[in-house]
Amino acid sequence: MKHFLACLALLAPIAHAEPGNAAIDAAVEQTFERYGLPGLAVGVIRDGEVAYTRTLGELRAGSDERIDNDTLFKIASNSKAMTAGVLARLVDAGKLKWDDPVTKYLPQFRMHDPWVTQQMQVRDLLIHNSGLGLGAGDLMLWPEPNRFTRGDIIAGLQHLKPTHSFRAAYAYDNLLYVVAGEVAAAAGGASYEELVKRELFAPLGLSRCQVGEWNRAAVGNVAQPHMRTSQGNRVIREDDDVVPNVTSMAAGGIRCSLDDMLTWMRMWLSPDATPAWLSPAQRKAVWTAHMPMPVSARMRAWDNSHFSAYGYGWRLSDVDGVWKVAHTGTLAGMYSSVILLPDQRTGIVILINGEGEAARTVLGQVLTKQFTAPSTSPTVALYAGLLEQERAGERAAKPKTDTRHRAIASARSLAAWTGHYRDPWFGDVALCPDGDRVRFVAARSPMLSGTVMRVDERWLVDWDDDSVDAEPWLHFATLPAGGDARLTLSHVDPDADFSYDYADLDFHRTQVCR
Repeated sequence: MKHFLACLALLAPIAHAEPGNAAIDAAVEQTFERYGLPGLAVGVIRDGEVAYTRTLGELRAGSDERIDNDTLFKIASNSKAMTAGVLARLVDAGKLKWDDPVTKYLPQFRMHDPWVTQQMQVRDLLIHNSGLGLGAGDLMLWPEPNRFTRGDIIAGLQHLKPTHSFRAAYAYDNLLYVVAGEVAAAAGGASYEELVKRELFAPLGLSRCQVGEWNRAAVGNVAQPHMRTSQGNRVIREDDDVVPNVTSMAAGGIRCSLDDMLTWMRMWLSPDATPAWLSPAQRKAVWTAHMPMPVSARMRAWDNSHFSAYGYGWRLSDVDGVWKVAHTGTLAGMYSSVILLPDQRTGIVILINGEGEAARTVLGQVLTKQFTAPSTSPTVALYAGLLEQERAGERAAKPKTDTRHRAIASARSLAAWTGHYRDPWFGDVALCPDGDRVRFVAARSPMLSGTVMRVDERWLVDWDDDSVDAEPWLHFATLPAGGDARLTLSHVDPDADFSYDYADLDFHRTQVCR
């Protein structure tokens, strides 16, 4: 950790030529066209002031309702920095301390190891050092909607087995941000949603941002998520008239507009603009390197990075010798990115309402390079090509099983394994005949319902909703000593989103189908 902090101390402002808006415009337009996005909103802050905004596309494909600076997007995991901001405000107010034990505020909190339960501090909830595996328990949050509550999250944590020692390694986690939101509620004397409104939205003037339950028509101008199909972009998981208060709110549920995200960034880049909002001590705490992260091969090759770490709700690194504070957000059909270069008082925000992982990566890289290394002539074509080469190599190293010759599994072929199963944190699933086929139905996650298919001598679930894009293999075994059946799951696609944490499930059959 001393090495990482030393790297931070050595970083100093570096003079670079400022890119013109024409160069930014070109990158934005090329990205929008190359990746066929339904909608895109981009903003840039230079020297602490808003210098550029651009919006393209529609709220929903084919609607002719144009995206503008007030359009609401899901910011997904960029909500984490807002959760950390609420906690930092509570620390300033003397209502909690970063090193307080979590059980001081949530006595019912339990991790798998009793010692970890006792030692887990508020700060640990924010820095991905819990010992849990990547995305452990995320099936209690996504796909949405589901029936898991925040109480279920807290109760389920004790059943998630660690993959490494507490505080020994970084592994991205969402559940503990939900816990952090409940700690804030207990310490602050109000719900997480009310605290966000009181501590962030009101004092900072984030007038369009939404948290908790709200009325879609009353708020208006809401971008919808899309998936890409052979016919073009199609809306998925469209908002109902009343947008619910989701369980995942503190980890990734907040929505904001481009203008509000620019206001949020400007507050961090120009502390003097809102000096009373957060003390210098807490600003420093939030952007301190609390947990070392690996420096990826891409970071070394693209950015000449030497360090990477996690603060409270932010990722910290260096790009071409320039200090970078950033985060991304990913939900089905929605992508966001916030990139801050504090020593240059420069910030970039990208909001996308479609399948935009590659677009976000490429555009964020090109715009960042225009400030940190403009002499490299960064272009969308350059970084898109590099990204495609990288991913081709990954696919070759981890080939996906060909499942195109799948067929519906007969009820007879699965007769020995049908029944009702239970996992201690995920709950009940039914694996029962429906005519001559077998259906997999999760009791508390209705989108995880599908038909069992056979591929040679293996079984997988073909989910009913094609926006649930990670199919699982089903693995059956007989428990020893005369026990009943056991069911475990694994990814068909090795590159599937880690939030489909099938490997953490361990189902035991509880009864036969009726």
